[in-house]
Amino acid sequence: MFAGLSNKLGSIFDRLRGRGSLNAAEVDAALREMRIALLEADVALQVAKDFIANVRERAVGQAVIGSVTPGQQVVKIVHDALVEMLGRAAVPLDLAYSGVIPILMVGLQGSGKTTSSGKLAKRLKAVEGKRVLLASLDVSRPAAQEQLAILAAQVGVASLPVVPGETAQEITRRALHAGQWEGYDVVILDTAGRLAIDEALMEEVREIHALANPVETLLVVDAMTGQDALNVAQGFHGAVPLTGIIMTRMDGDARGGAALSMRAVTGQPIKFFGAGEGLDAFEVYHPDRIAGRLLDMGDVVSLVEKAAAEIDMAAAEKMAAKLQKGDFDFEDMAAQLQQMKKMGGLSGIMNFLPGMGKIKAAMQEAKLDDSVIKRQEAIISAMTRQERRYPDILNASRKRRIAKGSGTDVAEVNRLIKQYMQMRDVMRQMKKMGQKNFMRAMSSGGLGNLLGGR
Repeated sequence: MFAGLSNKLGSIFDRLRGRGSLNAAEVDAALREMRIALLEADVALQVAKDFIANVRERAVGQAVIGSVTPGQQVVKIVHDALVEMLGRAAVPLDLAYSGVIPILMVGLQGSGKTTSSGKLAKRLKAVEGKRVLLASLDVSRPAAQEQLAILAAQVGVASLPVVPGETAQEITRRALHAGQWEGYDVVILDTAGRLAIDEALMEEVREIHALANPVETLLVVDAMTGQDALNVAQGFHGAVPLTGIIMTRMDGDARGGAALSMRAVTGQPIKFFGAGEGLDAFEVYHPDRIAGRLLDMGDVVSLVEKAAAEIDMAAAEKMAAKLQKGDFDFEDMAAQLQQMKKMGGLSGIMNFLPGMGKIKAAMQEAKLDDSVIKRQEAIISAMTRQERRYPDILNASRKRRIAKGSGTDVAEVNRLIKQYMQMRDVMRQMKKMGQKNFMRAMSSGGLGNLLGGR
């Protein structure tokens, strides 16, 4: 997400931070580079111009030029301006409405509207505790209604039964009636799309909007379409009053211009974004957190929230109790690898941590990606239960068998065993010293002392 723009801004900031003083000409030169970077990232021209003007007004002044750390001051100014451009604060769904809450999902065909409807339903059920009914109004695309029914079953919510031959308007009336009489809190109406905006599509959307009188009208747009996403947003907003936007495929958009321009161009907030194919890959759009990720400042709050949602707390407590006894085997290591995968793998976790931009680039050059986790899991899976529980029995012949069974080589098996042994030694040292003394030793002497590195 935003990889290209983030790297370019990072290079500009590195040069600014390296200077003990800045003059107006140097700030202007940096701002020109920023403007080019924004335009190359597909940010709308007027949005880029307004953003740079906003930053320049704050950056070219005695408070920055005369500062002891002018580079850091400029970074903070850019961060604050980004937050303003993105919308200042997250805008939640209006769920305080009394009675059934209709949510209308609109957008072009292929934008991810149906999948986003399923993801939103799952979030409303899991996070908000709502009873949700999904209804597909797409009568033109083959199997569209069946697709939504399958998604509803996967996320554990109800879907409106399909009645062949009904129009989109008739389905809308039936869905709202079912929502009211069957005790649902939210009815999500997934409208039909087209490959492009046309009058027939807009007329149908207007009619359904008038029938449903939705509390929320959410436009789903594909971030990968860049400037076209802005044109789509303007087209739909001209037909029906939008209340928010869902951006899909944010993880595949290395430029990020559509997401950065959307609020400024349409006046409507991005409320959620999809960053992956999984039904859990659906996040609230927090402008300050997005700005932090873009500027490689990290997003630790979102990481903690993700961990709380993904990690099995009972299993984590069981493992913690085992580790406190100094016990640690390959089955425990495999469980930790599984938890990392749930959190998005190495790259997924690093996206949330500050200062990881250059480290991620170095990892990519060294080919240290999420495939490493898969290979490590394959190695552990190729072990017998006895070998996983008692790793000290792993001799040369066993290692050769494991390498062959996992599709790796003996050197990679040895690297994993070494990594395991280092982790096991830390656990045992922690038990021996007690947690408080262990942490004190870590802060004074570092891990190297504990493992005999010095």
